[in-house]
Amino acid sequence: MIVPFIASIFIRLLYATNKKKFHSPDSVGNKPIIFACWHGELLMLPYLYLKYRKIPHAKVLISSHFDGMLISKTIKYFGLETISGSTNRNATRVLMQGIKALKDGYDIGITPDGPKGPRHEVADGIIAMAKKTDAEIVLVEMKPTKFWQLKSWDRFIIPKPFGTLNYYSTSPINISSLEIEDARNLIKENLLKHES
Repeated sequence: MIVPFIASIFIRLLYATNKKKFHSPDSVGNKPIIFACWHGELLMLPYLYLKYRKIPHAKVLISSHFDGMLISKTIKYFGLETISGSTNRNATRVLMQGIKALKDGYDIGITPDGPKGPRHEVADGIIAMAKKTDAEIVLVEMKPTKFWQLKSWDRFIIPKPFGTLNYYSTSPINISSLEIEDARNLIKENLLKHES
C-alpha cells in the first residue's frame, strides 16, 4: 500500500520545514511510560517520542477501522508498533494487550479521546492501564503556529510548512493513588493547558 509510505514522507517534510520548540523535561526516565495526546494532535507525536527514546520501543493504540489501519502502517515507518482496537470495540482485549505491553517493557501511545470521541473527553482506558501497571503518564500537546484544521470530529490538525512546532509535555505523572474522576480531570486539564 503506497498511501502510508507517502504519508510518512509528508510527515517528515512537515517536520523538516518547521522550527521546533520543545517545552518539555530533559528526561522521562527509563521505565515504560504512557504517552498521551488528543486524537486531533496525533500527527507529529512520533517526534516527541523519539526525543526521549533514540531506539523506539512502543506500541500505539490505534482504531481497527480503515483510517486506523492507514495510521498503523504509517507509524511503522517511525519504528512504532500498534495495538489494534478501541475503547468502544474490543475494549477488554485492547486494555489487556496494553497492560501486557507495559509489563513487557514497551511504552504505550494513546489518545484518551480516541478513536471516535467525544473530543477532549478522557475515556477510562488510559486510567485503567496506568493503575493496573503503576506506569506513569506523560501528557503531550502539539501546537503548530501555522496549520490546517479538518472539520472531522477531532478537529484534526495538520501543520503547515515554515512555521514553528511547539511541543509541550509534562514530567511523568503517577495517578495510582487518585480516584478515577480526579485522574480524569488531571489528564484533561494538562492536555488543555495551551488550548487557544
